[in-house]
Amino acid sequence: MPRPDARADADMRPLHFELGLQMHAAGSVLVAFGRTRVLCAATIAEDVPRWMRGSGRGWVTAEYNMLPAATDTRSRRQRTLDSGRTKEISRLIGRSLRAVTDLDALGEREITIDCDVIQADGGTRTAAITGAWLALNLAAAKICETPPFTAQVAAVSVGILDGNVLVDLCYEEDSAAQVDLNLVLSQAGGETALADGETALVEVQGTAEGATFTRAQLDQMLDAGTAALTGVFQAQRGILAGAAAAQK
Repeated sequence: MPRPDARADADMRPLHFELGLQMHAAGSVLVAFGRTRVLCAATIAEDVPRWMRGSGRGWVTAEYNMLPAATDTRSRRQRTLDSGRTKEISRLIGRSLRAVTDLDALGEREITIDCDVIQADGGTRTAAITGAWLALNLAAAKICETPPFTAQVAAVSVGILDGNVLVDLCYEEDSAAQVDLNLVLSQAGGETALADGETALVEVQGTAEGATFTRAQLDQMLDAGTAALTGVFQAQRGILAGAAAAQK
């Protein structure tokens, strides 16, 4: 069956980043994966969690939330991380960012990335991770002489619907998919532990929603997601390069 927006199975939705929407944030990014839009804002605190004090190391954490009108029916405003889904996604974003951050380079500071879903059409957690890394970059540039990152990080959803492997599912596809997988990858460049352009797995969340899947199908999904993220990594680098050039 054709996809709702006539994309090929391996194609991402239109990807867009807009920097600097919030004047008080240390770094802010509006990320759009198609009609899904997430505002990611970084805040720097000159302190760390109590258990890290005196270590000389910093910390990166995240809070994810979905605004009441982000979906077709109003959801309750979350005043705390009281939803299991909200907690799980918040922790996923934090883990993904810390996987590619040199915490020693931050000093004893904590950077929090708030990821607020303005509009949801599938793939909100993957969009949040992708935008959060950009917001973290903007914030880190204000406290570090050199970028404290070992690699980039980005994410994409992949699924199986009617036997077809689809990349970057919209809500209509995601709600009907027999298999749902979220892929978080890092890609190295410059002076990092990996060769330039080499990718590594950060997290794989795969679930049989309506049918089991084989190892061969898992490999297909990983290959499709990895190929799709190549363009996402390029877009991340492009937006940061453009911002750096504008400041000169």
